[in-house]
Amino acid sequence: MKLISWNVNGLRACLKKDFMGSFAAFDADVVMLQETKMQPQQALLELDGYRQYWNSAERKGYSGTAIFTRLEPLNVEYGIGIDEHDHEGRVIALEFDDWYAVNVYTPNSRQELARLDYRMAWDDAFRHYVERLSERKPVVVGGDLNVAHQPIDLKNPAANHHNPGFTDCERAKFDELLSAGLVDTFRHLNPTAAGAYTWWSYIGRSRERNAGWRIDYFLASTELIDRIVDASIKKDVLGSDHCPVQLILND
Repeated sequence: MKLISWNVNGLRACLKKDFMGSFAAFDADVVMLQETKMQPQQALLELDGYRQYWNSAERKGYSGTAIFTRLEPLNVEYGIGIDEHDHEGRVIALEFDDWYAVNVYTPNSRQELARLDYRMAWDDAFRHYVERLSERKPVVVGGDLNVAHQPIDLKNPAANHHNPGFTDCERAKFDELLSAGLVDTFRHLNPTAAGAYTWWSYIGRSRERNAGWRIDYFLASTELIDRIVDASIKKDVLGSDHCPVQLILND
């Protein structure tokens, strides 16, 4: 079973950059998108064999998530059930027979950490949501978590130490999320891999220089560790300032 997660940074823009070609090449069972920045009626996606689930932000052109799946879910949840956090289209969860697929787009703390307090509240609320799901079935969380966990996960950790996405408190919240019974699948299989990034600024030819950050993840319940076949970064797929990440599990 193959899963893909990709922050497309505006799906309508990505469609003009061969999104459909990339999608076909994925040949994935579940594709999770973040930062779709659209309502589903704003673009017609003909994805034969896939069911489509959208959670768009109330604010047009902002945030948003979508899941396209060949697998029919038993149930679909939009948001985490807390009004404060459910207006920006940041979470979709699909329940399958023996696991949950959770697509998440974590809020950015913004420049000068203007939204850090909200981010901290979000991180706690999302962790509790995942914990509740995990009481029923193992969970796979895919998405842009907007944090580089360790210094190995970004090009210039010292210079970015107190910047959004690499503050001590954001990293500590990521630790707490993992402590809720999850494993970072890429780092599990690649514990010392450096230069493995999923996002690059559009400024200063960052992608060409591979001056990036790893902020896109697949996390999986520890019960699923033995089923992990591959957890990789598809850095050559263009169309966004992020690249897709991939997870392959034994059925």
